[in-house]
Amino acid sequence: MYLGIDIGGTKTLVAALNEHGEILVSLRFETPKDYDEFLQQLKHTLRDEMPIEDFRAGCVAAPGTIDRKRGRFEQGGNLHWKNVPLQHDVEWLAGCPMLIENDANLAGLSEAMLLKEHHQKVLYVTISTGIGTGFIVDQKIDPAMADSEGGQIMLQRGDKVVKWESFASGRAIYKRYGRKASDINDKKTWKAIVKDLGVGFIDLLAVTEPDVVVIGGGMGHYLDKFHGLLVEELEKYASPMVPIPRILKAQRPEEAVVYGCYDLARSVYA
Repeated sequence: MYLGIDIGGTKTLVAALNEHGEILVSLRFETPKDYDEFLQQLKHTLRDEMPIEDFRAGCVAAPGTIDRKRGRFEQGGNLHWKNVPLQHDVEWLAGCPMLIENDANLAGLSEAMLLKEHHQKVLYVTISTGIGTGFIVDQKIDPAMADSEGGQIMLQRGDKVVKWESFASGRAIYKRYGRKASDINDKKTWKAIVKDLGVGFIDLLAVTEPDVVVIGGGMGHYLDKFHGLLVEELEKYASPMVPIPRILKAQRPEEAVVYGCYDLARSVYA
């Protein structure tokens, strides 16, 4: 059995997966803002609620900067923790070897594994509260891009240079229009949204040159609403040096991260 822990800014998902990568148990709890409180809640979940005790290995995912050598979560995302020994603490609670990785990288790994028969270079972009990215090559997280933060790309916006996610994320869209993607249906609004998305996407495409782009997160759920408009917008920037690849919806948007936890843990602890 393998253990996957997806720590989000609001919710934490704890999942037990069998040898074939099937989720057998899935538990959720609200992510405490305080790190010590989080550890107490995770301890309760693993020892009092999780019916499985014997794990071969696992992986813990967090939204931010990871120090993989020291097993520490440094900072970032919607978590306010700073430089905490996350890997060590979770290993102690789970009683098994644990890896630590950025959540977008793991979600990208999970989606890339589903596409491995057709695509070797997969760019995963999650668009929800913020914007996160993962770049997968030959079913492995590309080490050169493992610490990249696509949502932090600095772009011209009016007379200012600002972060891409500050005007193109789900949070920014809701702030501007007062509606979530699920409630936006008019073409005019979507054209404005994809214009903001396009300027960041084209930079990512120029740098990574992927075979395919997978969009996840809250916006990924509603890709059907803006897929054609996004492709149309990106084609404006296309060139022989920067072709526009296929753009797909994430196949497992809700649990992509814990599936990625399984994929990574199994690749090390088979």
